[in-house]
Amino acid sequence: MTLISATDVYRFYHVGDDETRALRGVSLSVEPGELVVLLGSSGSGKSTLLACLSGLDDPDGGQVDIAGTRLSRRPEGQRARLRGEHIGIMLQSGNLLPHLNVLENALLTGKLLGRPDAARARQLLLDVGLEHRLHAYPSQLSGGETARAGLVAALTHNPRILLADEPTAEVDSETEDKVASVIEAFVKQPGGHCALIATHSGRFAGRASRVLRLRDGRWQDA
Repeated sequence: MTLISATDVYRFYHVGDDETRALRGVSLSVEPGELVVLLGSSGSGKSTLLACLSGLDDPDGGQVDIAGTRLSRRPEGQRARLRGEHIGIMLQSGNLLPHLNVLENALLTGKLLGRPDAARARQLLLDVGLEHRLHAYPSQLSGGETARAGLVAALTHNPRILLADEPTAEVDSETEDKVASVIEAFVKQPGGHCALIATHSGRFAGRASRVLRLRDGRWQDA
């Protein structure tokens, strides 16, 4: 079964009389076992696409489906339930609650779903090089540490789908390889998982099953 799909997705933003066409008829599907990298310059529509695919935003046209169930044009409560059941989402900011430490943030979604897994959280934090920051608060983290902690928070409850926006921001090549290995292991584990990663990193893209390129809200080769 296709884990996530988008069909002719459009998203427009309006400020006064100005219209920004952030997405213009984007379609894609991601299958179990795929690590798909989304490339494009700033403003190309990558973050908007991830927001629509996760149900954090609703497209103005087209449809998003998660594991065979329509996600778009549903009430926020239903979108949140589907997101919690199937998706781990890491945005460029706002992934961590400031009053919780790194380990508590990693465990939060699992606790809300009734399946906290402290052993998995600790292992993932070790794998991304944050084993020494378990009890640090978000305000005490560097930009790269914040991104990695947000990734672990998206993965600890073991969703079927990972959507991540710049998970290797502000890290060196060795740390980028650690993060990429964690995502690869997530995709390859039994049970059917996939990942769609927005990045500027050609190094990361070299490890992908597929690479898609957005430009001005369209696929570059469209």
